[in-house]
Amino acid sequence: MSIRLYKAYTPGTRNRALSDFSEITKNKPEKKLIKKNHRSKGRNNRGVITIRHRGGGHKRLYRLVDFKRNKWNVKGSVVSIEYDPNRNTRIALIHYSDGEKRYILHPKNLNVGATIISGANIPINIGNTLPLHEIPLGSSIHNIELIPNKGGQIVRAAGTSAKILAKEGDYVTLRLPSKEIRLIRKNCYATIGELSNNDAFLVQSGKAGRTRWLGKRPTVRGSVMNPCDHPHGGGEGRAPIGRTRPLTPWGKTALGMKTRKRTKVSDAYILRRRT
Repeated sequence: MSIRLYKAYTPGTRNRALSDFSEITKNKPEKKLIKKNHRSKGRNNRGVITIRHRGGGHKRLYRLVDFKRNKWNVKGSVVSIEYDPNRNTRIALIHYSDGEKRYILHPKNLNVGATIISGANIPINIGNTLPLHEIPLGSSIHNIELIPNKGGQIVRAAGTSAKILAKEGDYVTLRLPSKEIRLIRKNCYATIGELSNNDAFLVQSGKAGRTRWLGKRPTVRGSVMNPCDHPHGGGEGRAPIGRTRPLTPWGKTALGMKTRKRTKVSDAYILRRRT
């Protein structure tokens, strides 16, 4: 995957940098593997906005991605690599030898025609899914389970991977993309390789309208509001915040305040916090 840069033919192309989609091999999704996707647009069950800056955007169909990878010891071949509007990595369509079709997250360097398999005591190849205790130290992995047989929950974004640092007792030590080091049970499954589309962070929209297509509404700074609308609002001209620290619209501390719960069960498994 690479980034396509544009010349300033129009104001909208001046700062535009988009994916060239060169790895995509199929444009239309598999019909049996899509479903309707109702998006709440930031409203709750009463229709009240609970998350600001969401709404509008192009309609999307949800692709049913297999995070569990529980087709044990059944070989599958990669038929196509496709775009998924619901995530920033690509997805791969797999045809299994028993006739079933599934989508998986597409690892980097997994090409059309390659064979993958899930289970214990299988080869250490890109796209294969194994228990953590069977994967060699130093390997790059993604789509990692936190609870055995629940399906992959972490390391699923474009270009990310975790590394196995150590194995001791019932736990394996991983370094996550956030640089957090934590323990995960050795019988949890993970997939070999790094996820594709590692240039996703270089994408630049180029214009406000493209951001609206993604379902994101404008964000207004608190300093340009009235004092009845935001703690930073009011004053003559460009006024400073006028408080001891930046605040949210509801008066809570913003910018740097730790929001993680102090007594969380998973704290016991985190050896070093993310930076």
